[in-house]
Amino acid sequence: MIQRFIELGEGYSDIYELVELARTNSHRVHRLLLLKTLKNDRQVVSPVVVLKPAGEGDLQPLYISLEGIPSKEPSVQRLKLFEDLSKELDVSIIPMEIKPSSEFNEKDLYFNYIIGILRLNNLIPPLQ
Repeated sequence: MIQRFIELGEGYSDIYELVELARTNSHRVHRLLLLKTLKNDRQVVSPVVVLKPAGEGDLQPLYISLEGIPSKEPSVQRLKLFEDLSKELDVSIIPMEIKPSSEFNEKDLYFNYIIGILRLNNLIPPLQ
């Protein structure tokens, strides 16, 4: 199975899109993740919706709003949307501390780093 990150933006509308994407595909939601990191001396989080592959496809999409939400005020509303989604779908949010994307030369390397962590922790299936 191939896992691939699909990056959304960092704003309010992107979080709404991420939540709606999970609601629309509620039967495919595999995991909800909250990646926490320190970037530019401030705590930020990246909500991730991991879906099961569609039909006979071998692609497992991981939708992410990358490092766009400060973990402190005034972003509580955006985090609350993600927490409400968790309750609505009855899927727990798994928090994880990771390195910031700024420590990697390419975004693909950063996403491969996260996929490796998720595989090692059995949060997504291994590469086949």
